[in-house]
Amino acid sequence: MKRLVLAGAAGLIATSPRWLPGRVVALRNRIFALVNGDEGYQVPVEDFRRVYADPAADGRSEGAALSDLFWYWLAPGPQVHQEHLEPGPRYDEVAKTTRNILVKSKAESQALTERVAARVLDRIETGPGRLIRLRDEMMPVWAELYYELVFGEPCPAEARDLIVGHADDVVSALKCVRPRNMRRRARLTAYLRRRLDDVPHPLPSQLTREEQVFYLQGTFFNTAVVQMSEAMAHLLMVLAEHPQVQRRLAENPDDDEYFDRVLDECLRTYPLFGIAHRISTGDIELADRTIDAGTVLLFSYPEFHHAGVDRADEFDPERWAGCPAHQQRNFLPFGVAQNRPCPARGLAPVTMRVVTREFLRRFTLATSAAHTRSIPNRGPVFVTPRGSRRNPRTALAYLAVRDRWEDVWRSLAQLVFGTYMVLDARRLRLCTKHFQGGTR
Repeated sequence: MKRLVLAGAAGLIATSPRWLPGRVVALRNRIFALVNGDEGYQVPVEDFRRVYADPAADGRSEGAALSDLFWYWLAPGPQVHQEHLEPGPRYDEVAKTTRNILVKSKAESQALTERVAARVLDRIETGPGRLIRLRDEMMPVWAELYYELVFGEPCPAEARDLIVGHADDVVSALKCVRPRNMRRRARLTAYLRRRLDDVPHPLPSQLTREEQVFYLQGTFFNTAVVQMSEAMAHLLMVLAEHPQVQRRLAENPDDDEYFDRVLDECLRTYPLFGIAHRISTGDIELADRTIDAGTVLLFSYPEFHHAGVDRADEFDPERWAGCPAHQQRNFLPFGVAQNRPCPARGLAPVTMRVVTREFLRRFTLATSAAHTRSIPNRGPVFVTPRGSRRNPRTALAYLAVRDRWEDVWRSLAQLVFGTYMVLDARRLRLCTKHFQGGTR
């Protein structure tokens, strides 16, 4: 009997990479729902674009219990984070300021990105071949790029390290792989506070100096760095999984049309947002129903991007041949222009093209790791110098085993840290207390 028990236990442990992570994720989701409540209206795919673009779908945080959790994750300064400001004069001025800082000519954006990417990528040491995590290697690129856009000067090492540390802490907390570290974030806040007068752009006049610091930290050195690093990790992971696509881009670096197909298909397959939420500030009339004011609207980007697509889970850039992205009904990688669109929607594709080209000039990449939309493994790949003849078979076999076992401990860590942070956010109630105080 004892042997049977031991054998059963050994079997459970040996097979845990197959069954444990999914069960732990399901348990974590149930805990989140119990703590936060089952709030919100899941907008059907057929109404997604219509509701998202409605002028009344413009509330952001006030009135949604879930906002307490997002404010907790995005602290410090979530009350002036561009994504969480309520509609009105303050939001309008902040959004205009962000656009003014980001808007450059295509040639200027390409030149800046090429210079920054070359500087950062030349620091990556691979030897004859090395395992890396793409998100980690991409963060310094975007930290330096957005620093230069904000400050108009090359990014010093001190600032780059502070920005990367802050962004890594935010996204790691969001994915629940570790609890947030406010001291780590505060070091960047202190740096920006000292450098505020060095910003050559007019900052929002309706914000206090401290709020201006939080605005810079949240908009450029949190959201921009995190989102672009994750987008590049997805894109390069896709190229690692599809060597024929990687080879075509490497051999034809100036084929912008093909790159656009690859990028659009990557953003369709792995949208940067999971569930986006808005709060209706007025009634929204649809053909068969009325959505009442005050409803928390939930928009599932993965469901929307996959609806009505043949072989939706399959990555296939050729599906975009002769069919530009703007003609696709179920494709909104950067939101809708009518309702809080992504301010980097023009800059992102241009800069991602340059970073991809610079990466492929230097490296060949391959992977055997799992690739999911949330990419909690940070995009593990095996890289070799471009032109190397090294066979990565052994490294990929090791990576496959390592990634599956990492998924086991990571899912357990997410359960523990996620539960703690959800409970802590409900205790602090950052968003609720902010609006109860009458501050907008």
